[in-house]
Amino acid sequence: MSITNSNILLESGTNELEVLVFIVAGNSYGINVAKITELMQAQPYQPMPLSHPCVEGIFQPRDQVYTIIDLAKYLQLPPSEDSEKDIYIITSFNKANMAFHVHAVEGIHRISWESIEKPDSIIYGGDEGVVTGIAKTGESIISILDFEKITFDIAPQTGIDVSTVKVASDDVRSNCPILAAEDSALLRKMLIDSLTRAGYTHIIMKSNGEEAWEFLNAAKDHPEVPLREQVMLLITDIEMPKMDGHRLTKLVKSDPVLHEIPVVMFSSLIDEDMYKKGEELGAEAQLSKPEIANLVSVIDEILGIK
Repeated sequence: MSITNSNILLESGTNELEVLVFIVAGNSYGINVAKITELMQAQPYQPMPLSHPCVEGIFQPRDQVYTIIDLAKYLQLPPSEDSEKDIYIITSFNKANMAFHVHAVEGIHRISWESIEKPDSIIYGGDEGVVTGIAKTGESIISILDFEKITFDIAPQTGIDVSTVKVASDDVRSNCPILAAEDSALLRKMLIDSLTRAGYTHIIMKSNGEEAWEFLNAAKDHPEVPLREQVMLLITDIEMPKMDGHRLTKLVKSDPVLHEIPVVMFSSLIDEDMYKKGEELGAEAQLSKPEIANLVSVIDEILGIK
């Protein structure tokens, strides 16, 4: 079943997403439809010796080889009671192709990011947690999983490699305040580590677009301090509870004062369609999350740092 023709977010900046709700061991979870290429019935695969315990193996449905991740095993939940009915969620993000093995698929729900709550850090594991948002559809509670963290835990090469960032040899970047919005605790830490390594030590980190928007409005309300001294550039993820990156960018670029702030979208979802949406909204640059060294170069270029 292909879902590439989904009509989600045809109008950019609506602060909505479509979530595929799936079941693992009787529990309901969600994944952004934008990460999915298709759904397939579980089928035979080739085991991979010495691979991660949560990797079942690989299979090649057509001309593409996919790594199969047993989501139940990763989440430390019981295996399927009827594996013949199981489903593979085929995904493509962060320039990696993965098949996530789940037990059933419930359907697709269109949800406003505003209705997705930030998970409780105590209940959901804090920085080590794998849930980035909690949504309710009807009587069901849906846990939106951090698939970037899952893939990084299993295949670290899919994540940000801080070591690729050149260590700063001067302090020219230290006085450049950068606002960043990112909901994943793991990626927040990697982003801070990478930018700090490059010399960007004045980072204001927020966990979603709403928090970033509130900060920008507070900055605007203090005209006695030049805006450039409060925020020189905004880095934003796309997927975030309460307010996504597209909505945040739309609000910033529509504001008579804040529109001068350059916006860089840094997301696992950057593909041709997403890139067009970002352009329509006025983003100065868009990069996929593994490209951390390129992110530093882009920021340098935008801010005129040589």
